[in-house]
Amino acid sequence: MFDAHLGEESAAAAVDLDAYFKRIGYDGPRDPTLATLRAIAQKHPDAIPFENMDVLLGRGISLVPADIDAKLIGAGRGGYCYEQNGLLKRVLETLGFQVEGLMARVKWMLPEEAAPRPRSHQVLGVQLEGETWLVDAGFGGCVLTAPLRLFSDEIQDSPNGKFRIVDTQTNGVPERQVQADLSGRWAALYQVSKGAWAEIDYEQANYFTYTHPSSHFTWSLTVGRTTPTARYALKNNRFTHRDVTGAVVEQRDLSAAELEATLRDVIGLPVETDWKPVLEQVVAWGTPA
Repeated sequence: MFDAHLGEESAAAAVDLDAYFKRIGYDGPRDPTLATLRAIAQKHPDAIPFENMDVLLGRGISLVPADIDAKLIGAGRGGYCYEQNGLLKRVLETLGFQVEGLMARVKWMLPEEAAPRPRSHQVLGVQLEGETWLVDAGFGGCVLTAPLRLFSDEIQDSPNGKFRIVDTQTNGVPERQVQADLSGRWAALYQVSKGAWAEIDYEQANYFTYTHPSSHFTWSLTVGRTTPTARYALKNNRFTHRDVTGAVVEQRDLSAAELEATLRDVIGLPVETDWKPVLEQVVAWGTPA
């Protein structure tokens, strides 16, 4: 799947803004302002879910812009960070925003004493109003629904809860750790490193993510959708519904039939016939520890 021309193609790739905005239900201004950025950041995760079904189906993940657009816009599917933020980056650039691709080290749900993990999560840095705004449409059930000031130490509000970003380091290298307020407890999401990545730089990380046995995407179902009033997440067949404060409203394990119905009716994915054996396998796996 390694494509030596990916970076060149990505730089030149156009995106159909009309089709994208119809997909996310946005009909507002298209000027590169903070108001526009806020609106898109909220609507994208509601309309385009996070999901890794293609990995479990053995299809691989293409980062070619036309393939991403066909899947996330045309086919009504979702994707994971490289697809989600790859699409969003091109949308924002087409609108006239100055955008850099960044990389983050995931800390979500890991104990504080856990060994550092490699940088594997794509995020975006948008230069606007003299500041760098962190934008991320691809972090599962705790996705950002508003741009955050990357270098502010203040607590920042979003439509789906409060966040803060604090200084940290890994092996002496400075990073900024993004944390979410989960009902009064600060939980680390990931740590963002400085320095822009070229489009081609993500290809190896993407290949690792959908092929390597240590990547949880190869052996577990991970799905998320965030609406203006709720966060929905699936980890294998464990369904979790949180409200905008991060408090758990419902959490339970689903049968294969319930999992299929949830993917279709709650997450909003066009469930395909050949997903059924995978969903049955997911239920057999149970919820990862």
